[in-house]
Amino acid sequence: MRLVVQRVTKAIVHIEHEAYAEIGKGLCILLGIEEDDSEADADWLAGKVAGLRIFSDQHGLMNLSINDIQGELMVISQFTLFASTKKGNRPSFIRSAKPEKAVTLYEYFVSSLANYVKLPVKTGIFGAEMQIELINNGPVTIIIDSKKKE
Repeated sequence: MRLVVQRVTKAIVHIEHEAYAEIGKGLCILLGIEEDDSEADADWLAGKVAGLRIFSDQHGLMNLSINDIQGELMVISQFTLFASTKKGNRPSFIRSAKPEKAVTLYEYFVSSLANYVKLPVKTGIFGAEMQIELINNGPVTIIIDSKKKE
């Protein structure tokens, strides 16, 4: 699994030109699922996100987690995070999990994350055409891959 975590002051997901979900200060997470991913990958990533200290403390240092600030969370599925551009100019998505597997792991990750942070997690709709509007705060953007564990 691969995540793009963005610290935001606001994020909105639109589906069919309508606002579907919105968060204020918190994290907007794009989630890519690979064919060989498992619940263990989801749990590891959920724990990592919950513990990320990327919010500023009273001294302006990134020392606070999402729990510390009681921030909001949004998770959006994004199979394109496993795009391969090795050959030619048209990306291949062969490594991305098939929808049958991906939707189950996506829902599992959202549930696991909610358990770690003890906060509601907003989402888009898996597989829908979505438009994400956000204000990246910092900007702070972090990529985390469950296979690399770095």
